[in-house]
Formats: sequence, structure tokens, C-alpha cells
Amino acid sequence: MTVEELESKIIELFVKNARLGYGAAGFCALYLIFGSGAQLLCNIIGVLYPAYISIHAIESSTKEDDTKWLIYWVTFGIFTVIEFFSGVLTSVIPFYWLLKCAFLIWCMLPTGLNGSNIIYAKLVRPYFLKHHESVDKFIDDGMKKAAGVLKRD
Repeated sequence: MTVEELESKIIELFVKNARLGYGAAGFCALYLIFGSGAQLLCNIIGVLYPAYISIHAIESSTKEDDTKWLIYWVTFGIFTVIEFFSGVLTSVIPFYWLLKCAFLIWCMLPTGLNGSNIIYAKLVRPYFLKHHESVDKFIDDGMKKAAGVLKRD
């Protein structure tokens, strides 16, 4: 089964069971606003489905689905690092966990214009192309210094 087939089956399941889907979405939204452990629920939603679909993508024979989910994980990782260093956001922004969850769902939508693709194309890729040579040199220099330190011992 391809990743596209799996994603379409999941969408079909929610469409057929619209009441169940809306109920689950409503419950999750309320829990993300009022529940304790909202951070855990948000991170489960942002990791569990993408991880499962990523495994399917790895096992498939096509490259397109691999690229799609690699772009998601790059976006997720950057967002997680930004969130870590601006931890005050979680207490200042009302409904933070609901907004983050909505953002992550937008990033994983099964369309070409999902959040991950837009963020990657408009922000990450241009920045990477501009700075990757100097970052690569910095990493190589660091590895050489580390190797030199290890050889001395």
C-alpha cells in the first residue's frame, strides 16, 4: 500500500464517520484549551501520525513521499527548537497548544500546499542555500578539532 493510498483511506474514514471525526476533533480542541497535559496531546498528534506515515514512506518504492515527510520533520524540528528557546510563549499566548496543534496539522496536510512545503520553500531552503557552505565548513573544522583532541588521548 502506498502512502497516498493510506492517506486517502484515513481521509475516507473521517468522511464516512463525520460525526466521529468532528466529535474527536472537538474533544481534542477542548482538551488542548482546558486540559492538563495539553502539551503531551499536541505532541502526540504532531509526532504519532507523521511517524507512522514516514515509516510507510520509507518502505515505499517512490521518492516523493520520502521528500514530503522529510520536509515535515525539518519544519517540525525547527519549530521545536524555536519553541524551546521561547518557552515563555506557551504561557503568554492564549490557546497556545490548540494553535500549535492546528499549525502541525496544517504542516502535515496531504496536499502540495501544506504548511511544511510553504515554510520550506519560502524560508528554510533559501536560507540553507545561502549559508550551507559556511555551516559545512564550521562543522568540518569542529570535527577535525574533535578528532585531534581524541588522538592526543
